[in-house]
Amino acid sequence: MSGSINSATSSAVGSAASSASRFSGDLDTFLKLLTTQLQNQDPTSPMDADKLTEQLVQFSTVEQQINTNSTLQQLLALQQASQLGEAAALVGRRVAVETDRLPLQSGLAEVNLPAAGTSTIARIEIRDASGILVRSSDVTLGTGASTWQWDGTNSRGVQQPDGTYRVTVSGRTPDGVPEIMGFTVNGLVTGAVRDQGVVTLRMGGLNVGYDALRNLSGGI
Repeated sequence: MSGSINSATSSAVGSAASSASRFSGDLDTFLKLLTTQLQNQDPTSPMDADKLTEQLVQFSTVEQQINTNSTLQQLLALQQASQLGEAAALVGRRVAVETDRLPLQSGLAEVNLPAAGTSTIARIEIRDASGILVRSSDVTLGTGASTWQWDGTNSRGVQQPDGTYRVTVSGRTPDGVPEIMGFTVNGLVTGAVRDQGVVTLRMGGLNVGYDALRNLSGGI
């Protein structure tokens, strides 16, 4: 984990240093050309002072922007490193996340459902990576939140491999009218990943961002 943290910080700092280095080289070249031009300018037609000042201000502005970007990149790298450290404490714990992906781990998956409202029944549909319906179930909602467990078998009772499945949940009123229903899924955190500047939690074959985290011990 520490290797990943150091790599994240070094990558951002290296990028900022590279930009600063390129700017420094461009500024040196500009100053050399400017000095040569001033030394060899026509005394009867000297360089416009306003244009010279404008160019110097532009270079100064770019330099300030690069310095600001460098600072922001370093802060971002440190924040991501901190998130990786926090993620380490979650490894081995079950969490609830808001996503339409369902992780099947060791033959078990869980969907957290809300209490009954205008909808008294929740229809759960699980599909594989090809979009084929694997399992569906109509669950009667109670007065409190509940958790529906999937044992990993399809509609014919055949055990499906561990992995990530797509899940949809829709409510049904007593009259059978479909409604949108919020839900979360439970899973075991097995690691953390930093990819393209974003830290995500790994739950078997499923990666989710911190913004999807809803509960550290399951439940909606």
